[in-house]
Amino acid sequence: LVEQRFHMCDRMAIYFFIAASYTPWLMLRELGPWSSHMRWIIWIMAIIGSTYVFYFHERYKLVELLGYVAMGAGPALVILSMADTAGLCELAVGGIFYVVGVAFFKSDGVVPFAHAIWHLFVAMGAATHYYAIWRHLYTPGH
Repeated sequence: LVEQRFHMCDRMAIYFFIAASYTPWLMLRELGPWSSHMRWIIWIMAIIGSTYVFYFHERYKLVELLGYVAMGAGPALVILSMADTAGLCELAVGGIFYVVGVAFFKSDGVVPFAHAIWHLFVAMGAATHYYAIWRHLYTPGH
C-alpha cells in the first residue's frame, strides 16, 4: 500500500513538474494574449491530471500518457509565438529528450533497464530546460 501511494505521488508530481517547467516562459516572455490563458490552463491541467491519477491510478494508462503529452505540447504551441526566440532551441532539445524517453517509459518490463533509461532522459530534458531558463530568463539584479 505504501509503495502504491508513493507511485501515485510520483505520477501526480509529473503533471506539476510539466506545469512548473513552462511557467517561467509563460511569465517572463511576451507571448501575446494566449500566454496569460495558458498559465491558467497548464496549472488547471496539472490539478486535473493529478486528480485523475488519484482516482484512476494504473487503470487507464493511455489516458494518463495522453495527459502528459497534451500538457507538454499545448504550451509549446504558445511559446513558439515568442518574438524573442532565444532559448527556443534548448526548449526543443529538452522536449525531444522527454519524448524519446517516453518510448522507454512505455517499454518498462520489455526493454532491460527501461525505467532507469527513462529517468536518464528525464534528467537530460530537465537539465536542458534548467539551462535554458538560467541562460535566457534569469537576469541577476532585476
